[in-house]
Amino acid sequence: MSDEISPLREELIALTQRVDALEQGLRAPSGATATHDGFWALNGLEERRADDPSTEQGAVMLVGALTLPAGGPVSWQQTVGTTGQIETTWTERAAVFAALGHPVRIELLRHILAGVQATADLAAIDGLGTTGQLHHHLRQLVSAGWVRQSGRGSYEVPAARIVPLLACVLGAER
Repeated sequence: MSDEISPLREELIALTQRVDALEQGLRAPSGATATHDGFWALNGLEERRADDPSTEQGAVMLVGALTLPAGGPVSWQQTVGTTGQIETTWTERAAVFAALGHPVRIELLRHILAGVQATADLAAIDGLGTTGQLHHHLRQLVSAGWVRQSGRGSYEVPAARIVPLLACVLGAER
């Protein structure tokens, strides 16, 4: 009798796992249009991975499309194979993350993305410090590649950095 129960139990476990996976897949990210399983971006990545040997061990994708408050559209996509990523040293990337680690810098980035790009206008915002402190923080952001000078006394977040920046901010949510 135990031989009959074991296969039945295995089928029940497998069925339960499949139902759980389907239920998870139907929970698409907010604002996403769910496909049959909800993981529309992941499905596309998996399809591309099958044809790309550099993604044999996996891949990570950053993708986003938005309209900035000042009206500019931004679309960005970046895919990187994960082969060797965990084994390599990440210390050279620390300065890029460190630049985001100061409350004034992260707030500066938010204001610049919102369309406040002139140093004089940024200096007028409460909480961003003195003009000297503001320039110090802007230099740190420029050095890390999060911001570039777009003219005399004017700064912008390069289009190729907007989606990665927003992904970092999103990744920081708990």
